[in-house]
Amino acid sequence: MQSNSTLGHVILTIALALVPAPAFAIDAALLPRNLSPWGMFLGADIVVKVVMVGLAVASLATWTVWLAKTIELRRKGSLALQRTRTLEGNMTLAEASARTGDARDAVAQLIQSCAREAELSGGILDDGLQERVALRLERVEAAMSRQIARGTGVLATIGAIAPFVGLFGTVWGIMNSFIGISESHTTSLAVVAPGIAEALLATALGLVAAIPAVVIYNHLVRGIANYRALLGDASAQLMLLVSRQRDHCHFRLARAAE
Repeated sequence: MQSNSTLGHVILTIALALVPAPAFAIDAALLPRNLSPWGMFLGADIVVKVVMVGLAVASLATWTVWLAKTIELRRKGSLALQRTRTLEGNMTLAEASARTGDARDAVAQLIQSCAREAELSGGILDDGLQERVALRLERVEAAMSRQIARGTGVLATIGAIAPFVGLFGTVWGIMNSFIGISESHTTSLAVVAPGIAEALLATALGLVAAIPAVVIYNHLVRGIANYRALLGDASAQLMLLVSRQRDHCHFRLARAAE
């Protein structure tokens, strides 16, 4: 009986040894120990690293443009509003031009362009002068609008292509994971996990770069539209100023004829 019991234990031990382990049973020592974002970056393929670095640079560029354009819009918008309110007072075109001096802000250039056209016209205030002044003001407004919008195109580009760049990194990382499975002849999670994690990190970075870029771009577009409206108000005030001077001139001529 004892020999039979011993033989049974031996057979049972051999049978358990030959039974295949479950597919989900893995050796903990084979799993990557550092799955932090930095650790995943260091362990990523060179192509995925390039994608991540590019997305990080794009995100940095987004916030740099936001800071620079916000400061510029606030400074130029405040100055444009101040000069536009000054034009609402009772003054002549020559007085407005003298007040601006050698300033190079948008409204100052509008005033100087208007005064330059009046000077070239020999001081003759007629319908032709108003048309020429309107044309000059339109050109200056367009130039100032292009200047203030410079740099915002970068945000539109980042917002449009960053998700696709992140998706490319995702596809590349998953492809490497399948290659690792094929080479190791196993479906162990220790082989698949690093590539999947790197792929998801590339996707996350793409969204981190794209979402703020789109939001900031829309915010800056609204700010630029408000700035253009201020320039339009300044141009309207200058046209009114020229019209008033013309009417006063006609009024003085009529009184002199009496």
